[in-house]
Amino acid sequence: DMSKGSSAPKWLAALVGFLAGIFFLLLLDTVIPHMHIESRNQEGIRTNSISKTTMMLFAVTLHNIPEGMSVGVAFAGAMMKDSGISKLSLTAAVALSIGIAIQNFPEGAIISMPLCSEGMSKKKAFICGVLSGVVEPVGGFITILIAGIITPVLPYLLSFAAGAMMYVVIEELIPESQNGEHSNIGTIGAAVGFALMMVLDI
Repeated sequence: DMSKGSSAPKWLAALVGFLAGIFFLLLLDTVIPHMHIESRNQEGIRTNSISKTTMMLFAVTLHNIPEGMSVGVAFAGAMMKDSGISKLSLTAAVALSIGIAIQNFPEGAIISMPLCSEGMSKKKAFICGVLSGVVEPVGGFITILIAGIITPVLPYLLSFAAGAMMYVVIEELIPESQNGEHSNIGTIGAAVGFALMMVLDI
C-alpha cells in the first residue's frame, strides 16, 4: 500500500527492506559473538556468564529498535495525509503500539531473571530490564521525525523492521521456546499472541 505511488515495482520495497533487516541482524550476530570470544580468551573463564547475559541484553535491546521503528512508521502514516499510507488509521497505530507494549513485559523478564540468578539485586535487574526497552520509544520518535522529511523511505523502514523482527523470532525465540519439558507452551503462546495481534489489527 505504501509503495503504490512509486514507479518501482510494488513488491520492491518490501523485498529489499525485509532482506536488509534480516541480513543486518545476521551481520551483527556474526560479528558480536567473535568479539566476546576474543575478550574471553584474553580475560579468562570468569567472563563467560557475564558475556552470555550481556549478549542477551544486547539482543533484546537491539530488536526493540525496529519495534520502535514499526510503531513510529505506523503513527507517521496515520498523521501524514500525503504519505501514501493514509488508509492506516490512528486506531490501527494505537493497536500496534499496545500489542508491542504487551509483549515487552516478557522481554523485560528475559533480561531481569537471569541477572537475578547471577546475584544481582531485584531492583537493579528490574532497571536493566526496563532500560532494554527505552530504545523503543526513542526509535519510534526519531522515525516519526525522519518520516516527515523522507516519506519515500517509509515502506523500506517498515519492511526492515519486519525483517529484523523475523530474524530475532526465528533465531532466538522459537528455539528457546521448544527447549525443556513443556515445549507446547511456546507453541500455544505464539498462537495466542498471533490471535491477539490479529484482533487488535482488525
